Amino acid sequence: MPNPTAAMLVIGDEILSGRTRDANMHFLAGELTKHGIDLQEVRIVSDDTAAIMAGVNALRAGFDHVFTSGGIGPTHDDITADAIAGACGVPIDVREDARAILAAHYARSGTELNEARLRMARIPQGAVLIDNPISRAPGFSLGNVHVMAGVPNIFQAMVASLLPTLTGGAPLLSQTLRINRGEGEIAKPLGDLAAEYDDLTFGSYPFVKDGAYGTNIVIRGQDALRLDAAMLRLHGLFPDGLR
Repeated sequence: MPNPTAAMLVIGDEILSGRTRDANMHFLAGELTKHGIDLQEVRIVSDDTAAIMAGVNALRAGFDHVFTSGGIGPTHDDITADAIAGACGVPIDVREDARAILAAHYARSGTELNEARLRMARIPQGAVLIDNPISRAPGFSLGNVHVMAGVPNIFQAMVASLLPTLTGGAPLLSQTLRINRGEGEIAKPLGDLAAEYDDLTFGSYPFVKDGAYGTNIVIRGQDALRLDAAMLRLHGLFPDGLR
C-alpha cells in the first residue's frame, strides 16, 4: 500500500519578502520522511485571506494531509484560522477549551489574557486541538488540514504533538554515493540503472569543488534490500565513488 501523501502551505509576507528564511519546510520534510508520509508539494502564500483559502482548498483536495505554518498569533495579520474556517465552510469563534488553556498559561505567568491574546483561542467548529507545550496557544486539525504556528521551535513542538496521531507508512530510506565526475559523464549508465531499479528513485546533485566537477547520487526507496542491491551496482559502475 502506498504511503499517505502530504502538502505544506507556508503562510507569511515575511517569507515572500525574503526578510525571514523558512526553516519549517525542511524540518517537516524530515519528520514526515521518518513517519512514512510523502511530502509532495510545498506552496508559499502571502498573508491574504483569498490566497490562503485558495491554497488550502487546492491542496486538501489533492493530498491526504495538508500542513500549514504561520499566521495563528494575536495580531491583526494573523488570519490563518479565519481563512481555514472559510475554506472549509465552518464558523469560527473562541472555544472554551482553548480559552482555558490560555487562561491557565497567562495566570501562571501573571499576564493578562487580553483581547489580542484571546484571538489565539478562536478555533473553527469541528477542529481538534494540536498541543503547543511551549507557548500554549494551540494549533488545530480540521479534516485533513493541520494548522500550526510559524515560529520554528513552536512549529517543531506542534509537529511532535501531531505526528503520533497520524497513520504513516514505510519510512523512506536513502543511500548516497559521491562521484568525482560531472553529470554529463555519468548520465547514461545512471539512467540505465534507474530504469532497471524503477521501484527506487535516483537523484543526481552536481557540485564543484576546487574547480573540479562532481556529483552526489542519492538513491531512495522503502525496501532496504533493493536499496543495498542498487547501491552495490552503482558502486560497481563507479568504483572511485565515496559512500
